[in-house]
Amino acid sequence: MRIAHHHLVTAFSLVLTAALTLGASSRNVVAETATPPEENVKQIALTEAQVGNFIAAQKDINAIIAAAPQGDQPDPKTMEQLDAAAKKYQFADYAEFDAVEENIGLVMSGIDPDTKKYVGPDAVIKKEITVIDSEKLPDSDKKEQVDELQSELNSPADPIQFPGNIDLVLKNFDKLNAAMAPPQ
Repeated sequence: MRIAHHHLVTAFSLVLTAALTLGASSRNVVAETATPPEENVKQIALTEAQVGNFIAAQKDINAIIAAAPQGDQPDPKTMEQLDAAAKKYQFADYAEFDAVEENIGLVMSGIDPDTKKYVGPDAVIKKEITVIDSEKLPDSDKKEQVDELQSELNSPADPIQFPGNIDLVLKNFDKLNAAMAPPQ
């Protein structure tokens, strides 16, 4: 199990990059945060309580992750801390918290940050490509960013199996966005 918030990071990198049209600033956001999904997400039907508890847990979980030793596999002490933090917010363990996070990330990856409507991940990526094309960046930087996004477009996105998840995430979009925003 990876500690990194890989799916939400991808979704929020798209949201944040679309909002940032300041040339190199958006290049740094994409370069630092965009990561391809590692595997298909086991989709679950989210509940209002899970989404609320997920938002509430962000400060504690992020503090543990920030203090954790770097690497692909967390140490046992870090996992104990993550499990305890997840339980504090009504999750069975960190694995359940992670499953909720991945399902929220699936939906977030398809939300247009300007309209706050679910349009699907392909539409969000195409919009991001348009934003990058309009920025004043060196051609090599533009090409790198566009190529990365094109590769995401070429990877089939999992359709949302539980449409109610879209409604829940849209309802909580601003809270999720604020809770998951990277530190400035």
